[in-house]
Amino acid sequence: MTARTIITGASGGMGAAAVEALSAQGIPVLMACRNLEKAGTVRHCILGKNPSADIEIRFLDLASLSSVRAFAASLAAGEVSALFNNAGVISRGYHLTGDGLENTFSVNYFGPWLLSRLLLPKLPDDARIVNMVSLTCGMVPFHSVSLRPEKKDFSQLGTYARSKRALLSFSMELARRYPALRVNMADPGIVGSDMIDLGRWFDPLTDKLFKPLCKTPQAGVRPALRALSSAEGNRYFVGRGDRAVPRRYLD
Repeated sequence: MTARTIITGASGGMGAAAVEALSAQGIPVLMACRNLEKAGTVRHCILGKNPSADIEIRFLDLASLSSVRAFAASLAAGEVSALFNNAGVISRGYHLTGDGLENTFSVNYFGPWLLSRLLLPKLPDDARIVNMVSLTCGMVPFHSVSLRPEKKDFSQLGTYARSKRALLSFSMELARRYPALRVNMADPGIVGSDMIDLGRWFDPLTDKLFKPLCKTPQAGVRPALRALSSAEGNRYFVGRGDRAVPRRYLD
């Protein structure tokens, strides 16, 4: 049985860049994706450059808790060596999933939360879990975090920031409860991917003026790759280094 690194949201952007980087190191990867066609294209391109890459694809929709449970149930103990909760979304409007959860929170927090909890019994004691957080976490105080926001509370960036703030808090608590695990957070900075398209009139202008100044997915994922190889836990990886979790997140 091959132990693999799971990467969620691996069908494009930083997820795809992580698959390529880890595969180049000879690390077996499991792409956990909602869009299997796009995931297959990514896998095909990587194999074209690196025929020896060991890449598997399985379906996972983080907006469906039943999908998360089915994905976790499909994995046996010893089949996972690391989990990179990379997938994220900035929803354009207020939308409830089939579980009655706001979509942004389902994909960015509840899905990764449930997946991490379900995989804990199947992970080795020194497994690595890396959660992709965001510099927007600093935009929202902890007391404003609502795990189930109502429509009146929704905003694209505000809800996204609160979902990532919740994931950051979960990461710290997971690291506290399971000190043998190497649980870390990675902040990619501002990455010029499709994710920052907000569906507004100014998107074309942003594409021309702003995106060229953003990081590439390959650059944005580097903090997470370093976190995946770290021998430490409960660290905040950003830029070219890492540090203790900023004090503003400890209140």
